Amino acid sequence: MAEQQIADAAESVRQPEKGPSEWGQAVAALVVVGGLAALLLSGTFQQKSSDPEPAECHTSDDARPSKPVSGVQLCTALNRADLPTLLGTPTEYAMNASGNESMGTWADGTKTVTPEAEVQLSTYSVKLSTSDDDIPVVEMAGFLGSSAQNRTIGGHPAVLYSDRTIALNFNLGGGKIDTGPGGIARSLLVAKDGGGFYEVSIWRQDDVVPDDLALLRVAETVLPTVPDWTAG
Repeated sequence: MAEQQIADAAESVRQPEKGPSEWGQAVAALVVVGGLAALLLSGTFQQKSSDPEPAECHTSDDARPSKPVSGVQLCTALNRADLPTLLGTPTEYAMNASGNESMGTWADGTKTVTPEAEVQLSTYSVKLSTSDDDIPVVEMAGFLGSSAQNRTIGGHPAVLYSDRTIALNFNLGGGKIDTGPGGIARSLLVAKDGGGFYEVSIWRQDDVVPDDLALLRVAETVLPTVPDWTAG
């Protein structure tokens, strides 16, 4: 279902009628995690490049007060002072930090809410989300591609895999959007006790393949600070 939504969205956008020199353009990379259409469209707090202070989380929990963990809690866990060091870029800082709850509707009308957070630095973007999907993580490697690898994070079963981001060209003067292939994202699914999973994804702004060690450091350090995490 998600893959069809992405295909439909890509088909619906047309090439701009004017050349890029005739209007300003903005580019964003959106990660598609496991074909689940995790397009990272959320409100963010934009930090000025000349400001040495890292961005604070900008988020609202109004949509989902009853869930065990919220978007703002995920953002607080992810937007930590040592995140740049964990990513191997210790001189950088968070330029954008956000958390929200995205809503999805299945074919049978069932609605699901996914808490998620994203932090963007100069080199890396990092996303943290949680799902109540009841598919066991140990069974997911079979349909995440031949490069998927089983791992263990904090005593929890995990799967490490790759996916490709979607690059979006926003024509600021005309309101149209172009889509195209982006860089590689590396993601880690980590099982939750009682069902469901956490997902940590990283990708680079320069489309270089991310460092797996950076992803593992982030997951091993951040996940134990999420409110509903339990030690394995």
